[in-house]
Amino acid sequence: MVDSLFADSATRVAKTALDGLSLRQQAISRNLSNIDTPGYQAQTVNFQETLKRLTQKNGSLALKLTNGAHLATINQQVGFSTATRTGGTMRADMNNVDVDVEMTDMSEAGVQYQAVSQAISKKLLLLKSLAR
Repeated sequence: MVDSLFADSATRVAKTALDGLSLRQQAISRNLSNIDTPGYQAQTVNFQETLKRLTQKNGSLALKLTNGAHLATINQQVGFSTATRTGGTMRADMNNVDVDVEMTDMSEAGVQYQAVSQAISKKLLLLKSLAR
């Protein structure tokens, strides 16, 4: 019973979104740490498109198992990918990392992470109040 409370589709999608946002923050951190590395190309993680693709059927993440005895985690199934950021200004050293873009993306990802975290927190508070 307890597993079903925390394994619903909304919670799985929220967890996947948090994982994608975390990977996006890591990519932004790598970009900022390589701002002076000649030839480095800025990376990005577009987790929104991955979530859309995964939830288009019925609004939930489908579980794909290769063996009935094995349970894969969402991270193994989702396969968020890192891609080179297109656009931006290429500097003379062939590096296209822009501090302003990275800081804006970092702030946006942070706000999105907080929003999803608060939604999960409110759901857990609701479940807690129902259990009383």
